[in-house]
This record gives sequence, structure tokens and C-alpha cells, in this order.
Amino acid sequence: MCDVLRGTGNEFEKRVKRLGRLRGVPVSFAPGHGKGSHGRLQFGDRFTTLKDRKKEIGPGLLKAMLEQLGLSKSDIGL
Repeated sequence: MCDVLRGTGNEFEKRVKRLGRLRGVPVSFAPGHGKGSHGRLQFGDRFTTLKDRKKEIGPGLLKAMLEQLGLSKSDIGL
């Protein structure tokens, strides 16, 4: 697939935070709201679970996370 995010959870978090700044939406990451290396990424009043931020995100997980946040690939520059 050519539209796969070639990046890690950390890069995804940075893109969402940048979008939040542009739109004036609060964005936060809470590592204590997950098991092990997982945590909660909150975008306004919506949230998703972000897995290990050092590992690459697959296309299915990326799609699910964007849907949970109410975003599209183009919103975060993909």
C-alpha cells in the first residue's frame, strides 16, 4: 500500500499535536492510561490508545486511530 504511515507512534503524536495547535484544540498524551507502553492520546474531547511510541504504525491501526479522533489522513498530512 502506498498510503501507509511510514512512521512511529511518536511521529503520529507530533502530527496530531501540530494539528491541535493549528486548530486551537487541546491535545495531550497520558502514559498512565494504558498498559505497559500504551497510553491515551486525547484530541479535544476524543481520544485513542497509542501503542508503543517507538514502533511503526500499520495501516489498519492508523485508520482506526484516526476514526477515533475524528480525523482523516489529509488532516495530519498523509
